[in-house]
Amino acid sequence: MSFDLSGRLAERRAAHLYRQRPLLESPQSVRVKVDGQSFLAFCSNDYLGLADHPEVAEAMVEGVRRWGVGGGASHLVVGHSGAHHALEEALAELTGRPRALLMSSGYMANMGAITALVGKGDTVLQDRLNHASLLDAGLLSGARFSRYLHNDPQSLSQRLEKAEGNTLVVTDGVFSMDGDLARLPELCAEARRHGAWVMVDDAHGFGCLGATGGGIVQQQGLSLEEVPVLVGTLGKAFGTAGAFIAGSEELIETLIQFARSYIYTTSQPPAVAWATLTSLRLAREESWRREHLARLIERLRAGAAQLGLQLMDSPTPIQPILVGDSARALRLSEGLRQRGILVTAIRPPTVPQGTARLRVTLSAAHAETDVDRLLEALQQTLAELPEFQS
Repeated sequence: MSFDLSGRLAERRAAHLYRQRPLLESPQSVRVKVDGQSFLAFCSNDYLGLADHPEVAEAMVEGVRRWGVGGGASHLVVGHSGAHHALEEALAELTGRPRALLMSSGYMANMGAITALVGKGDTVLQDRLNHASLLDAGLLSGARFSRYLHNDPQSLSQRLEKAEGNTLVVTDGVFSMDGDLARLPELCAEARRHGAWVMVDDAHGFGCLGATGGGIVQQQGLSLEEVPVLVGTLGKAFGTAGAFIAGSEELIETLIQFARSYIYTTSQPPAVAWATLTSLRLAREESWRREHLARLIERLRAGAAQLGLQLMDSPTPIQPILVGDSARALRLSEGLRQRGILVTAIRPPTVPQGTARLRVTLSAAHAETDVDRLLEALQQTLAELPEFQS
């Protein structure tokens, strides 16, 4: 017997689900060179336009000069540098939590937090549309695992009634494929009523939401008691790399002792942490970035409505155009590409069957004229594809 890899790949191609990696040949920005062609891009998570910001780049260079390149060891051996420590303190301040713990990626942060907090005899309850890293962590934790209906406090309540042991309720803050916000006040109220903890992964909310970019928890005024475990990433709105978990002194010490994805991995390059300190300052001080994003979102949604496109209910830079069929989504994406616009078609299994979409993401680096150009290209492409006509 042998693995039938070619058969699996052929099936994926036939279902229009085959993925290929575009080759980026320029810095990450709204204007990029991909596979030898220049594009206006609406497909990165660089929401605040900081990934190629000159001050952030200079801070990275300064970090290399001061701290070298590699982390060299795990945080618990000799890999925890002053740069890492300063960033953890800044993240604690941003989130209003006593402490923060720096992780090498969002996937590792979610894996480490969930598997350290619950195990056999416990319960983990998750939103059906949570990110794959959260779902994987729930399954691997060994705890009793169940998913409640998307953003549905009543569905959560029903599952909490059956929970056993320590119970962790896990939700995205901003859902990455739909762009909608978690109903956190109601979800937290249900969790507290049943003695459960809430963990929020706000990867797509940090930088974009809240008065100073502190994310959905800051925006909605939720306390440490309401959201004991708060996760964020640094490779999206903050434009660098890595992730963090913020919470109480006891939570962070527990993760240092028991989170395997923290204990058994080399620390991120300290220069990245040093550069991220500049990103956090820019995100906090330059509130115009969030204000500009809000105007772009409003402009795109108004224009898409005029074209008869079905946008999902999102107040965030993630503005998915629901298409339905995977083949049609690919054709629409290709039509935009031929007009110099880069928007990715998102298909199952990333999203549920029948909900393929174009995931348009906006950045503070976009101009209003860029949004107008996207809308014009969409109109032209739709005119060439009769199957999109209503």
